Amino acid sequence: MTRQLLDQALVEEATKKSGLIWVRGAGAPAARAVWHAWADGGVCLVGDGSEQPLTGLADGGSAEVTVRSKDKGGRLVTWTATVTELSAGSPEWDAAVAELKGKRLNAPDGEAMTDRWARECRVLRLRPTGATAPLPTGSLAEPPVPSPATTRHPVPAALPKLLARRRKPK
Repeated sequence: MTRQLLDQALVEEATKKSGLIWVRGAGAPAARAVWHAWADGGVCLVGDGSEQPLTGLADGGSAEVTVRSKDKGGRLVTWTATVTELSAGSPEWDAAVAELKGKRLNAPDGEAMTDRWARECRVLRLRPTGATAPLPTGSLAEPPVPSPATTRHPVPAALPKLLARRRKPK
């Protein structure tokens, strides 16, 4: 019983302190980095629509969550979770969105983002099942997930010259 309580405390504290976690839903080919908020005994996520993709996460399914150490950035704990989709407008949804709203950086629509989430996104809660995985012995490095993200414009031709000029002592 003591080991289970220690694992539960580790999962909660590590996940609360980490701004980024990796989540792999059942059947998903790889884990994805997602931002989150800890609320009501689990991780709350908002995604799909115009937010982060939540590939492989389905209501009633399971997921594997990996949390990194905030100071060193290495894997701290991996735990399993059950996935629950929260209905827009429900008290659970409102509580989760209140936590997520404070964690969302650079929202394109400011305070109206919760209305957009209700229209086009899914809000999920991942509750720990109590099981933690042992730390791996080898590297689990994977190639980056394909993304349409790109720079907006090419680097100006004069920029390397300007940067080189700054370095020279006068």
